[in-house]
Amino acid sequence: MSPAKAKSAEKAPKVEKASKDEKAPAKVAKPKAASAASSSNKGKKVVDIKDAPKKVASQEKLISVLLAPHITEKTSLAMQNSNTYSFRVRRDSTKPEIKAAVELMFNVKVDGVQVVNETGKDRRFGRIMGRTQDIKKAYVRLAAGQTIDYEAKIKA
Repeated sequence: MSPAKAKSAEKAPKVEKASKDEKAPAKVAKPKAASAASSSNKGKKVVDIKDAPKKVASQEKLISVLLAPHITEKTSLAMQNSNTYSFRVRRDSTKPEIKAAVELMFNVKVDGVQVVNETGKDRRFGRIMGRTQDIKKAYVRLAAGQTIDYEAKIKA
């Protein structure tokens, strides 16, 4: 060890590690800052951001959110068993927008929305490698007693 390192090691205070038998001192509970803030804002109403009403897009945007119903064997079983319908939706749409769009277009009460983002597949076109588009699917669960009739909407 160099002489400079030896001097710095001597000057530095040695910290002893606490043994396993010794317990650390108990933490002292501090008063919450929220209670102090609430006392200064006695006349003001504090609104949590989670309680604020959600903004939903305009009616024009909602009409363009749903692209097409996605009907397969799996989704037809879901329609019968759990009252769940599936749609292909725009990739930039959100769950509240999808819910509002289904309620607007079909006049039903939506119970829940789940979305699935499917990535496109790599495809070869001769010598050129290509890729199919990514799609977004929405599985919409309706409230009890609600149904969507696709054929009635087409005829109307």
